Amino acid sequence: MDTGELARLVTREVLARLKNGVATGSGPTCSLADICSACGQCATAREETVRRFVANGAARISASSGIGKVASDLAGMIDHTLLKADATAKQVENLCREAAEYHFCSVCVNPWYVSLSAKLLRRTGVKVCTVIGFPLGAVSPEAKAFETRNAIGDGAQECDMVLNIGAMKSGDHRAVERDIRAVVRAAQGSTIVKVILETCLLTDAEKVKACEIAKSAGADFVKTSTGFSTGGATAEDIALMRKAVGSEMGVKASGGVRTKEDAEKMVKAGATRLGASASIKIVSGKGDGGEKY
Repeated sequence: MDTGELARLVTREVLARLKNGVATGSGPTCSLADICSACGQCATAREETVRRFVANGAARISASSGIGKVASDLAGMIDHTLLKADATAKQVENLCREAAEYHFCSVCVNPWYVSLSAKLLRRTGVKVCTVIGFPLGAVSPEAKAFETRNAIGDGAQECDMVLNIGAMKSGDHRAVERDIRAVVRAAQGSTIVKVILETCLLTDAEKVKACEIAKSAGADFVKTSTGFSTGGATAEDIALMRKAVGSEMGVKASGGVRTKEDAEKMVKAGATRLGASASIKIVSGKGDGGEKY
């Protein structure tokens, strides 16, 4: 994969769950030995590291609430993220205020907060991303389609849907495709659709088949993980997914990236976006690492 292709889509979450120097530990004094739990502050505390990612083709990185002033040439790559179950309106308002102030690319919030976010970000140029059927994926295609239409109506411009994992494990490929296609149709080309496979729960054969189904159903991306299950991305999974979808789709590595070397492996393996819930950890190294997704 060349740098130009990588530059298309490297985004939001992963760069915040990196540990050991790329997405650092728990503050501005973090070291390569620190373990990152994604505080989302790297854009300010680890600017040089982030610039290396940019030079290698990253087109976006992630950030979480509380990040300080970010260099103007980096801010437009950041998806400012808050997906915690206990996120409050005040926290979302703060997230949006920061995103507008620092000109981040987007905020990523749960569907309940899409309308609020869209209202707060109107005319700022900051986009709104949300999640569909999150985090289990175990709802009907009709429910996911409704959630998608509702989110878009509220102002969402990107939707990350969770695969029907149970149907995939059962070998009901027709149901899996119907599920994805329902969201793609609901989006009507007005928003990017990403399919979260939850790779930690699938066999390699199931991962490949899920990628093929997502491609056939018209999705724009396949993504490894929700960040809420038993594991995250691996370079092996990314390579497998990239081979399965070819160059036509985006591949997003989310969760489980713990070192600079891990991140570089993901990119080399074919990831075009990197994800983690407190995404700025990669660019700042500040914070307590309390974010989970």
